[in-house]
Amino acid sequence: MKNTMNTTQQQFASDNYAGACPEALQALLEANDSGHEPAYGDDRWTERSSNMLRELFEIDCDVYYVFNGTAANSLALAAMCQSYHSVICTPVAHIETDECGGPEFFSNGSKLLVAEGLSAAAQRGKLTPEAIETLVTKRSDIHYPRPKVASITQATELGTVYSVDEVRALSWMAKKHKLKLHMDGARFANAVAHLGCKPAEITWKAGVDVLCFGGTKNGLPVGEAVVFFDRELSQDFAWRVKQAGQLASKMRFISAPWVGLLDNNTWLRNAGHANAMAQRLYKGMLQIQGVQVLHAPEANGVFAHLPKALVDALHAKGWKFYQFIAGSGCRFMCAWDTTQASVDALLADMHSLNV
Repeated sequence: MKNTMNTTQQQFASDNYAGACPEALQALLEANDSGHEPAYGDDRWTERSSNMLRELFEIDCDVYYVFNGTAANSLALAAMCQSYHSVICTPVAHIETDECGGPEFFSNGSKLLVAEGLSAAAQRGKLTPEAIETLVTKRSDIHYPRPKVASITQATELGTVYSVDEVRALSWMAKKHKLKLHMDGARFANAVAHLGCKPAEITWKAGVDVLCFGGTKNGLPVGEAVVFFDRELSQDFAWRVKQAGQLASKMRFISAPWVGLLDNNTWLRNAGHANAMAQRLYKGMLQIQGVQVLHAPEANGVFAHLPKALVDALHAKGWKFYQFIAGSGCRFMCAWDTTQASVDALLADMHSLNV
């Protein structure tokens, strides 16, 4: 199964624009051709993909599949918190800016505590141990929502990646104050591809309690995995998933594509390609006058300030990308199927339209 997408159709607004990768689609077709299967996750495909994740992470973890990342994060945090608790995160965290109050809704009111800061790490979208300690020790009276979880995004919303040592430091601080550590891994694969480490090293071995492992940005048609390394936290999670309308009756059509993604390290190869395309785009943008790249990409996104005239001209030309950083900040995301030709076509238009 070849990717036949015309390069003119490829865009850089989001890696969600990409279709499903051939390996995921093949597994989906095989699941469809396998005849009748038990419903609600009791099928062999769900069992197989869950065991593959346990092998990948080198631990007997609990695995649940939900439809999307908002549900994964919201339900995971709800399982870690009571309504009077709070979750520490960065100002750019997806749970703070892009999930429509989902974490608060599903936890019946757990408050998000935003760690504001001017440190270099904070400016790169990262939570720091110092920020955690500041918020935990700010108040201890009964009128303050008690901090219970620290949540980090890997890779971050600004395209940076936490090192193993950084995650360990965050975990140490969290454990010092009896907090759990949650990882929003919407682009976890891209982070692992950048770090070159084993998934276990950057998760439970570094102190992560729960990971929301993103698949749709890495070649799946639908579905994210919630992986509980601390299995005590997953008690009754199946009921939480059901109540939230996230229990798929034909679960095999969510779990089977994971088999295709995990088999032969397709997930890592997809992520590595997306990262490489971001590097190609980054190097090309460095040659364009007036374009200021914020930092070298560590995952599959390039963040840059472009002159407004160039932004308008690119939009008029049909290019799609998001502007959400202060001023004229733009985000360009590469996907598992982004071609060199697509990157070069965007760069060519940047050069020709930059007047």
